[in-house]
Amino acid sequence: MIDRSKVFELIEGYDRGALSVGCIGSHSALEVFDGAKDEGLSTVAVCQKDRMRAYTHFKRIVDRIIVVDRFSDVLREDVMERLRALSSVFVPNRSFTTYVPYEGIENRFFVPIFGNRALLKAEERWAEKNQYYLLSKAGIRTPLRFGSPDEIDRPVIVKVQEAKRRAERAFFVASSPSDYRRKARERVEAGLISEEELSSAVIEEFVVGTLFNFNYFYSPINESLEFLGADRRLQTNLYDFVNLPAKDQLEADILIQNIEVGHQPASVRESLLEKVIEAGERFVEAVREEYPPGVIGPFALQGAINKDLEFVVFDVSLRVPGSPMLGTTSPYSKYHYGFVLGVGRRIAMEIRRAAEQDRLKEVVT
Repeated sequence: MIDRSKVFELIEGYDRGALSVGCIGSHSALEVFDGAKDEGLSTVAVCQKDRMRAYTHFKRIVDRIIVVDRFSDVLREDVMERLRALSSVFVPNRSFTTYVPYEGIENRFFVPIFGNRALLKAEERWAEKNQYYLLSKAGIRTPLRFGSPDEIDRPVIVKVQEAKRRAERAFFVASSPSDYRRKARERVEAGLISEEELSSAVIEEFVVGTLFNFNYFYSPINESLEFLGADRRLQTNLYDFVNLPAKDQLEADILIQNIEVGHQPASVRESLLEKVIEAGERFVEAVREEYPPGVIGPFALQGAINKDLEFVVFDVSLRVPGSPMLGTTSPYSKYHYGFVLGVGRRIAMEIRRAAEQDRLKEVVT
């Protein structure tokens, strides 16, 4: 792991009056850049040469583009040197942690990261102290997990890596061991998943409830947790399929997938806010003990509220969650600040305030 003191030395050499916010040009970069511009910070996108259109199109929010052949080239010394020359604070998004190896992020990416770089890999289920471990330590309810398809005795959701698109998981629902095997075989034969990936699939209780993604921000500067808002995900082809009449669904020979393609805003019943806020606070405390210095900045708890009004969490985002709708529709950020803001602007506010108070070292690793 890059020694944090070395990162502090980098920060000491930065021009505090000309900081820039850097990000991989994918996932939630536009959200990050828009927020940075709202707070008067410049922006720099590290773009893969065949995926630049969005960042050249929205010229107001992208000041500079560093073009690379592959996103993992952000580890090249010349790319990192340019980011440092621009006094960049780098904001990790999901594409950063998907396309850049964690070993590289932790040991070779010599650029100040907004957030806790050691915590990023806890999002992965293979990590020793992963999100399940942290949720358990925080006392947050999670779905029952099954060690084998033979244990299935209720509806389950199976989370398995897609064969071709490494950034996507091929979810499917099963209700029994035989149902699991039939659906798994169909997907293997269709080339959607592989036998190897199926062997390491996660099998979880299917929680019947209303889906929510709850977005939080922990501020080391204010030493407080903020609930920024809620959203729901639009997923293909699941959402399109369930819009068909039941008769057509039964007759259609279509493999159902859950591929995220968009977002929609959501609100939560006011009487449930105490549970939502408490879950965020307990998660922050658990992370502080296991991954010092703890949570810095944004994270999301993704799950469902069931008929008993329990909040059951089945996924955690430990970087920018990617919820651009918050920037225009969240009442909760307005309750904090008197105006609506999203995760991108909240990150930029924290960076700017830390710089003004000579406390940048508290928000980077």
